[in-house]
Amino acid sequence: MTLSLPRISRFAGLSLALVYTAVSFGVATSSAPLSAQSGPYYTATLAQPAEDNRAVAGGVAWNCAGTTCVANKGTSRPSRVCRGLAREFGEIVSFTADGEALAEDKLSRCNGN
Repeated sequence: MTLSLPRISRFAGLSLALVYTAVSFGVATSSAPLSAQSGPYYTATLAQPAEDNRAVAGGVAWNCAGTTCVANKGTSRPSRVCRGLAREFGEIVSFTADGEALAEDKLSRCNGN
């Protein structure tokens, strides 16, 4: 005797598998992450206007307009991200991460002082 599922059960299983695949593919390829914030995570003010309006520095992609640069959250500590940005664009006047300003001593180290 051979055991088999009724035709409707096989169809339901296949349907659920297809729906699950479509949803997981949609989540994986969506342009906005599920935990998207309303604004940038990092904000930096440069001493001199940036020549390039886009750059990758400190492990994150930066968008700059004049002396203001913004970026989404990276995986490194804010002070390390700041140092990377300073290497790319020069002196940084102010640096905030998630709305919290970098302390003066850390900002000084960021600029290599």
